[in-house]
Amino acid sequence: MARNKYPEETVQLILDTAQRLFLEKGYDNTTIQDIVDQLGGLTKGAVYHHFKSKEAILSAVSDRLFYQNNPFDVVKDRTDLNGLQKLRAVARAHQSDTDSTNLTIQQLSIAPNPELLVDMIVSNRQILTPYYQAILEEGNRDGSIHTDYPRELAELMPILSSLWLIPSLFPATKEQAKRKMLFMGDMLEKMGVPFFDEEMLRVVDEYFEQIPDSIYEN
Repeated sequence: MARNKYPEETVQLILDTAQRLFLEKGYDNTTIQDIVDQLGGLTKGAVYHHFKSKEAILSAVSDRLFYQNNPFDVVKDRTDLNGLQKLRAVARAHQSDTDSTNLTIQQLSIAPNPELLVDMIVSNRQILTPYYQAILEEGNRDGSIHTDYPRELAELMPILSSLWLIPSLFPATKEQAKRKMLFMGDMLEKMGVPFFDEEMLRVVDEYFEQIPDSIYEN
């Protein structure tokens, strides 16, 4: 097959193939050559033209999954939920997306290079922070949340729930990582966002039960 003359179609083909292989074989057991072998004639050079590394492909696959199943969009227009309930519903929706959760767990084992680390921080700020801020401000308006710092918390929450849990950046055992989540819950409650109830604690337990102990081995 000749190289696709439409770059966006080439990118989607690479991401479709990589996503399937990451979910079937695991990120660590998938090589760039494995991806190339499934691309019907595209070369390794074509892959590297669009993505600098396998880590960059995984990041793009994860971003695409988020947009395809955006939990914030699921709750945005629900009039039966207040702001705090929407915040909890986002967490439940994300946890129920098995493909996204699978890839999130796989990303925990990767030591991000500086370029990808910056991309993660920028992505959190540009994409997730506005969603969090909108829900926190809605909660302030309807009385389910009482915080003077919706913008600041909206910037902090994606960082703490992602980068802070990567053991290559912040070494921890699985129990210590789980304790970080509980710390976040206490912090949010003291800041007027009582996020953790019994159901959310179960969501946390279920999430960490899926993570292999080896990921958090020091």
